Amino acid sequence: MTATQQRSTVAPGRRGRRAGRGPGIGTRLLSGVVGLVLLGGAAWLQTLHMAEGEITDPITYTGAKGEVVDARRFSLRLDSFTAAKSIQSGSKTIETDNLFLVVNVTAKSSLKPYHLEQPELLTADGKRFDATDRVNNDLTMAMSWVQPDIWKSGRFFFEVPSSELAGAHVVFGLNKGFVVEPYQPEVEVDLGLDDEGARRLAASPQDVYSTDKK
Repeated sequence: MTATQQRSTVAPGRRGRRAGRGPGIGTRLLSGVVGLVLLGGAAWLQTLHMAEGEITDPITYTGAKGEVVDARRFSLRLDSFTAAKSIQSGSKTIETDNLFLVVNVTAKSSLKPYHLEQPELLTADGKRFDATDRVNNDLTMAMSWVQPDIWKSGRFFFEVPSSELAGAHVVFGLNKGFVVEPYQPEVEVDLGLDDEGARRLAASPQDVYSTDKK
C-alpha cells in the first residue's frame, strides 16, 4: 500500500440529546456486550476475506533524495550517497567485485524510540538487494536509537552491481522485533539516478571508504 496524500477527516457535530428516561442499566450492559460480539465477528470475517499477506503489507511513503519523508511513526531524509571499491574499518579492509553504495540518512521518531531495520535497495526492474552483511551492524544506523523529535544521522551499506544503480530506490522500515504489526510504515526514497548519473557514479568510486571517525 502506497500513501500519496493524507486526507483530514472532520468529525460531524453532535446531535442534541433527547430528554427522558433511558433504558435500565441491565439493558444497556446487554446491548454493549452484544455490540462487542458483533464488532468482533465483523472483524473476524473481514480478516478471513483478506488476501494472503495483505495484513502484513506495509504502508509506503515515498520521496526523493534530500526530502524529509514523514511516515507518521518516523521521519527520514536521505542526505547523500557515494560509491566505493572497498570499506575500511580500523585494520580491516573489505573489498568487492561490485560496488559498495554508502547511503547517509537522518531520521527521528514521533512518539517513542525505534531502531531502523537494515534497508533494501529496489532496482528499476524490481530486484531487491539487502544491505550487505559484510559490514558490521555497529557501523550502521541500525544499531542507533531513533529518538522522538531528535534528528539522528547514520549510514547504511549496500554491495551491488553497477548495472543496477540507474532508477534505484532505497526502502527503510522499522525493526519488527518479535511481533509483526499490521500496516507498518516504510519510507521509499528515489536516489535520482538516471542512466548517465549511474554511469558517472560507477566510473568514479572512492578507492577506500573509511568508517573510522575523523
